[in-house]
Amino acid sequence: MNTQNSLKALRRLATTSVRVPRSTLNTQPGLRGFSTTPVGSLRFTSLQHDKSDPYHKSSTDATGTSAGPHEGSASRTDREIIVEYPDDEKVFDQHERPLRGFGGVQNARTLPTFSLEGRTAVVTGGARGLGLVMGQALVNSGSDLAIVDLNKEEGEKQAAEIVRLFKKDFPDEKPPKVTAHYSDVSDPDSVTDCINEVISKHGKIDHLVTSAGFTENFSAETYPYDRIKKLWGVNVDGTYLFATAVARHLMERGNITHGSIVMIGSMSGAVVNVPQPQAPYNAAKAAVRHLAASLAVEWAHAHIRVNCISPGYMLTALTRKILNDNPELNKTWTSLIPVGKMGSPEDLQGAVVYLLSDASRYVTGADLRVDGG
Repeated sequence: MNTQNSLKALRRLATTSVRVPRSTLNTQPGLRGFSTTPVGSLRFTSLQHDKSDPYHKSSTDATGTSAGPHEGSASRTDREIIVEYPDDEKVFDQHERPLRGFGGVQNARTLPTFSLEGRTAVVTGGARGLGLVMGQALVNSGSDLAIVDLNKEEGEKQAAEIVRLFKKDFPDEKPPKVTAHYSDVSDPDSVTDCINEVISKHGKIDHLVTSAGFTENFSAETYPYDRIKKLWGVNVDGTYLFATAVARHLMERGNITHGSIVMIGSMSGAVVNVPQPQAPYNAAKAAVRHLAASLAVEWAHAHIRVNCISPGYMLTALTRKILNDNPELNKTWTSLIPVGKMGSPEDLQGAVVYLLSDASRYVTGADLRVDGG
């Protein structure tokens, strides 16, 4: 059929109403015609409380407020929970747990592909919390380490402590090179300066762990926008800026087959945490998770693997402070974790070594949840 004639026929069909005799519909066995009752005469009734059904209660209707007095409140956020990240991180000092060594000389056998011997790793947010403990794991697995943090003084202190513990646990081994560097991860110029400084001290970068990040709790409608921008700047922009800077370095080196990046996401990038409201943080970690997947595809040609670790509730100094200020959260959070307890930062050590090392050389674009179930 001619294309122009076909289009004309379709237009005619679109503008032509077809009337089917009622008798025709009635003669078709098993078929029932559409109702001819005018819409205006239909009555719409709301669901009624069935007193004979013990599971259908009128109180299941939401009240219109966050975590109102109704069934389902345990799975809702509570806008009364407000946690603002402090400008001075020294408030965490009393909650910070010191680094721990193995407690004796180590000479355990394991797969050689887990070794990071001869490699240099950069860990952002490496002076405290998860970043610090993961950095220690990389050193114990053979890597040199560059600690990147907004607090360079704390980074230098922890660098010395990592080396001290290494010498204690591995007295016959050559101590690693551990350095500390300042960077505002949300500032492109600061990131560039930091990368150049690390390369000048170590000569190269093989691995990156983007652990710089923080969380806050405000209801979405009251969250100060300037704080949202700061949160996204550190958690999302900082991850992107460091990842792309390290990727450029690896590509410039050429013929590198072991370059790998681990982005620290969160279970919050895949689930909605309750009862604390934290929509911007959840969105930021979802961005990190998909950024890892996207860059894994984009950089596969350059042999750069990119993966994500999504921790659950971890007993960092920040978490301990939050629980001290809101003790009821401990019971709520642990009741939602199948293993019945929160994780410790050391629970991430094996995961980060695996994903950076050649033991995972065919793993890229993955999200490893470490959340107790």
